[in-house]
Amino acid sequence: MFWRSTIGKKAVMAVTGAVMLLYLLAHMLGNLKIFFGRESFDEYAHWLRSIGVPALHGAWLLWIMRALLLAAVVLHAASAYQLSRRDLRARPQKYSHRQRLEASYAVNTMRYGGIIIGLFIIYHLLDFTALTLNRNGVEGAAYDNVVSSFSVWWVTLFYIIAMLALGLHIHHGFWSAARTLGVHSAAREKNLKAVATVLAVLLSAGFMVVPIAVLAGLVD
Repeated sequence: MFWRSTIGKKAVMAVTGAVMLLYLLAHMLGNLKIFFGRESFDEYAHWLRSIGVPALHGAWLLWIMRALLLAAVVLHAASAYQLSRRDLRARPQKYSHRQRLEASYAVNTMRYGGIIIGLFIIYHLLDFTALTLNRNGVEGAAYDNVVSSFSVWWVTLFYIIAMLALGLHIHHGFWSAARTLGVHSAAREKNLKAVATVLAVLLSAGFMVVPIAVLAGLVD
């Protein structure tokens, strides 16, 4: 069965990773609209909740996209966990000190970075979707909700740590996905590494600039 095979799980990780990467790029660009002011950002937030109207009712399309994204996250995490368990069973002895030094920093931190990102997603949803952890917590007041949340230093710090973990995850994940999907080759290696680095830096910086701007008082 495809899902039970190692290559199948790697393929699922690669495809779901690509889906999440596209979402992150769109989400980051949407977040940057906050620099155009309250009215522009709130209009954007309202548009997200009304996509598909009148063919679909209210925020139905948004919830469909959320469900598909959630499925991608669950499949990605499940594949990563099961592949990790298989790797441990295949290598019952701990890696030597030399082997651990030779492993890249991104590979060594993928597991812990994934945990940080997972915890962040839960907090982020409770903060900006459910609004239960947001000090402002007003439905439809997206701009004020963002400012309220990121005005708290530890929330911004947690966000920055999560985005740094995301950058490392993307850098290694893009490289791994290219190999799994057969895109990688010796001739393309340098270019693929460059694209992985650009995507990781772009997304991390693009997401971090908003909370930093809020905390610095540039967005209020």
